[in-house]
Amino acid sequence: MGNNAGVVIVGAGLGGIRVAESVRSAGYEGSVTLIGAEPHPPYDRPPLSKNVLAGKQERPDLKPAEFFADSSIDLRTGRTVVSVDPQAHSLTVAHTDDPGNTETVAYDTLVLATGLTPRAFPGADESLAGLHTLRTIDDALGLRTEIDGARSAVVIGAGFIGCEVAATLRGYGVPVTLVEPAPTPLAAALGEQIGELVTRLHINNEVDVRAGVGVAEIVSGGEKSGGYGSGDRVTAVKLDDGTELPADIVVVGIGSIPVTGFLDGSGIELADRSVGGGIACDAVGKTSADDVYAVGDVANWLDGEGNPKRVEHWNHVVEQASVVAATITGGESVRGAVPYFWSDQYDVKIQVLGEPRADDDVHIVDDDGKKFLAYYSRDGILTAVVGAGKVAAVMKTRPRLMTETPISELI
Repeated sequence: MGNNAGVVIVGAGLGGIRVAESVRSAGYEGSVTLIGAEPHPPYDRPPLSKNVLAGKQERPDLKPAEFFADSSIDLRTGRTVVSVDPQAHSLTVAHTDDPGNTETVAYDTLVLATGLTPRAFPGADESLAGLHTLRTIDDALGLRTEIDGARSAVVIGAGFIGCEVAATLRGYGVPVTLVEPAPTPLAAALGEQIGELVTRLHINNEVDVRAGVGVAEIVSGGEKSGGYGSGDRVTAVKLDDGTELPADIVVVGIGSIPVTGFLDGSGIELADRSVGGGIACDAVGKTSADDVYAVGDVANWLDGEGNPKRVEHWNHVVEQASVVAATITGGESVRGAVPYFWSDQYDVKIQVLGEPRADDDVHIVDDDGKKFLAYYSRDGILTAVVGAGKVAAVMKTRPRLMTETPISELI
């Protein structure tokens, strides 16, 4: 569609804004359009389950309002991509609050950064008052308005989001039950051994941790739960073992799904669910369609060994955005040598450096009952370091993770 349509970025989250900023910083002079489904300008998601939910922050904007005009970035919020036509180099966009109002947007280069949508609890009525997921700023603010006066809360799913939400709710003094079908919280990400230490952290903060049991039903109405509540509000959570947990608030954190439905019929290849799903990309974010890239949580890139991998961590998104922007502009990108992410729970920062797997060998080298440090190894080689309240100790191991370090040199 000509050579003046420029770079169009779909998804105004961290990945989208970083691509837009990076192409401008690299000297790209064509038009840059950033399209977001939410009515808000780009904001940071990690604070949602912590500072925003805790009432310490209202909106963690990634850029000041004047940034977009100053950078000649056309920010279009409240618009959802409906379809992509790679042959025509165009996409159809609908107004989020008026789906019948659509427009066609041409592109020379398209970057897809549509992120994730939370997985709903099977069979639950998502319109029930008191039932929440947490992905957007509006989700966080909506949940926050219900905390005052809540007598009890149940968090379903003890991944990172579930654990952070449980910790924040405890900060309000709300009694919290954290339910996880795996043997421990964070078992899938960090293994059961570290999961036990995370369990201890929550128990020490008076969270009722119910691990190794699933949820059978989210109960609404008053008849099943002692006569309080109304038919259009959650009142309890029924577990697989028959236990019924009264709840004014239920937060579902059972994972998320890459937003890819708009690609139906486009011919753009998706990755198989067995390798994480999302949009299939090469090692620099190129999709199967010419001039179309993908970054962030929705993108499944080839790793250094040529294996498809989709990662949902902040630092990973930043790195991918840098790589894609450099590929578009012909510049150079800086790749982080060691993957890194963190989670703030209570007054403890849990840091993960490297790429741990749940089946790695875990070596706990320091544990004072609250703070801990652990090394992960696979086939005798250091793969990751995980620490809680051990910032300096974790970060000083970075050089060790940049080369093949035998675990025997550390323990």
